[in-house]
Amino acid sequence: MAAKAEITENPGDRIKLIGAGALVLGGLALFYTFGEYSFLYRVLALLAIFGVAVFLILQTAFGRRTSDFFKDSRTEVRKVVWPTRAETTQTTLMVLVIVIIVGIFLWLLDWMLSGAFRAITELGR
Repeated sequence: MAAKAEITENPGDRIKLIGAGALVLGGLALFYTFGEYSFLYRVLALLAIFGVAVFLILQTAFGRRTSDFFKDSRTEVRKVVWPTRAETTQTTLMVLVIVIIVGIFLWLLDWMLSGAFRAITELGR
């Protein structure tokens, strides 16, 4: 396990996060305000604004922690031994068979209990 240095909070981080949020909201507002312009240009401008907002977020401690989390997650996913196609098919078929068996059992149990309930309630009349 790799030891990592503590990421300290910078007082300017909150300003960066608020600025990134304002950029995104402003970009969305501009996207709909300039509806008469080409959709392609508006989407490209919106993507550029989102890119700048993501860049701002990644400059904060929160952004670095989030980025590190995704890097570590990707590393862990690479370590997973995924089942083969045959194993997946076999497991899926086993689950289907068990579900069918349990469904039939529950149906029979319901049928017997409802019959017993009917027999008991009709005897009391």
